[in-house]
Amino acid sequence: MKTGKRYSPEVRKRAVRMVFEHQHEQDSQWATIESISAKIGCTAETLRRWVRQSEIDQGRRGGISTSLYCLEEM
Repeated sequence: MKTGKRYSPEVRKRAVRMVFEHQHEQDSQWATIESISAKIGCTAETLRRWVRQSEIDQGRRGGISTSLYCLEEM
């Protein structure tokens, strides 16, 4: 059973946007993710998954987009 926090879609979008906006300031995207996750109070792995899904949804990375995943559940 999952007992983790639930984050609002707004918090997720803001955190992902912050990663994309600030990743050029760090040596790697992971370093950026670690820095931002500490500020918003989630784990770095959680934020990394949000970033990866956003990259898929934007066509930057291969995988199943959120919009297609939601349609499959119907």
